[in-house]
Amino acid sequence: MATAKVYKMSGEFVEEITLNDNVFGIEPNTAAIHTVVVNTLANKRQGTQSALTKSEVSGGGKKPLRQKGTGNARQGSTRSAQWIHGGIIFAPKPRSYRFTLNKKLRRLAMVSTFAAKAQDNEIIVVEDLKLDEIKTKKIATMLKALNVESTALIVTKDADEKIVKSANNIYGVNTAFVGSINVYDMMRHEKLILAKDALEKISEVYA
Repeated sequence: MATAKVYKMSGEFVEEITLNDNVFGIEPNTAAIHTVVVNTLANKRQGTQSALTKSEVSGGGKKPLRQKGTGNARQGSTRSAQWIHGGIIFAPKPRSYRFTLNKKLRRLAMVSTFAAKAQDNEIIVVEDLKLDEIKTKKIATMLKALNVESTALIVTKDADEKIVKSANNIYGVNTAFVGSINVYDMMRHEKLILAKDALEKISEVYA
């Protein structure tokens, strides 16, 4: 049974809660997590790389040397791949790297990531994660009070501009809300800091 400790923004311990076993208590499927991370990175690729093949490089119309009698290998064009300024064999061309995954696999990867974070004690729940103003120092103070010295992803229930802008200037700290959270972002941050209402929403959506 997975559990998590709830703290206030000041770092004061509030309680230890039991997490939903359907979301945080399953055996993580590492293959599903890996597939979704690869998919995310592939979909981010621009695919604009391009190089010229032998037929596309200008020049090379004249045979560089006669066929026989020189002692050299036969050469038909100075634009062959072995020549300087020659074309590229199997040259890369612009293409899309995108591929799709079914909803069942994507959901399994999300739940597996939550479960893996819970098993590694990398989930921190914060009660009343709110700010009255945009203030980087308040987020930095909270992280210090929670003993977060590594990368962290702060997740709120809904998009919160004050939280987002307050955390923007802190290296290694990013923000998301329940509707935008993804496997890749969770895996590249060591700590997952969840607002308590965000945790309730996650349990409701993925249970």
